[in-house]
Amino acid sequence: MNTSFSRPATAPAPAHLARLADYRVLVAPGLHGSGPEHWQSRWQRLYPNFERVEQTDWSQPDLPRWSQRLGEVLAQSGRPAVIVAHSFGCLATVHRAAALQAEAGSAFPIAAALLVAPADPGKFEVGDEVSYRLRFPALVVGSENDPWMSAPRARQWAKTWGASFHQAGALGHINAESGLDDWLAGQELLLGLLEQVRPSGW
Repeated sequence: MNTSFSRPATAPAPAHLARLADYRVLVAPGLHGSGPEHWQSRWQRLYPNFERVEQTDWSQPDLPRWSQRLGEVLAQSGRPAVIVAHSFGCLATVHRAAALQAEAGSAFPIAAALLVAPADPGKFEVGDEVSYRLRFPALVVGSENDPWMSAPRARQWAKTWGASFHQAGALGHINAESGLDDWLAGQELLLGLLEQVRPSGW
């Protein structure tokens, strides 16, 4: 087990950190990446072992290409992976899970996914490509006033994906402009999601 995580002031307790260290955590940003004050970037500073999935062109929402890049990163290790995705990164995560299931009969090594403020597939005309029921624990976190996905549609897509749904309040697109800092509530949601993962299912 990798136990190199340190405990910053805004991080959960050591017992939770040990649980987190069981996984390879991949950070999948949305369009334009996540800037330094985005909670995803702040989590990477809190947890240096978190890995960012870097896209060749952050300005182009190319679902197959983004999905393929995520697949390449996943293939670098056989450890069970938890994906922490935001916005268009959520759509790439669902697309890659569907591709893995079709190719190998399993979405492994994906063990769970935290899908925060997903972009509306309809806005990118990729609804058919991401209409897939995930075979691992997933949590969609929505906002009451997200300009990229209305709360009712976020809840509906969570149902389509077979994911749980959490209404986080009026947090906009749940990004840097939302003023979340290290978003401790989000860290707790991630840890709660991990409690649903069954090692026997890896």
